[in-house]
Amino acid sequence: MHKKRISVSKKRQITIPIEFYNSVGIEKEVECFVQNNAIVIRPVRENSGEFDEQILADLISQGFTGQELLDKFKEIRQQIRPAVERLLDEARLATKGKASSNTYEDVFGPE
Repeated sequence: MHKKRISVSKKRQITIPIEFYNSVGIEKEVECFVQNNAIVIRPVRENSGEFDEQILADLISQGFTGQELLDKFKEIRQQIRPAVERLLDEARLATKGKASSNTYEDVFGPE
């Protein structure tokens, strides 16, 4: 693991070393959070359309068409990232033993 000491300005600002910046593919934004008593900074990855086909198929099966379909698609697509982040937060709590857990049957029902 490559480490580098970085100065923090009086405004609490840092400069990310270019080799770190390039190696993780930072573009426009980063997200920052605390994990295990460390500050983690990582690039923000925009939704790259992993669920687009499934969302559209579901909306079409519900009878949406035209502008209504487009509007509903945009609405649903914007909900994906927050939902995934909630799942990750729940997973982090579960790994620390601070969240309730479910059995296989709780999640998928009886076989």
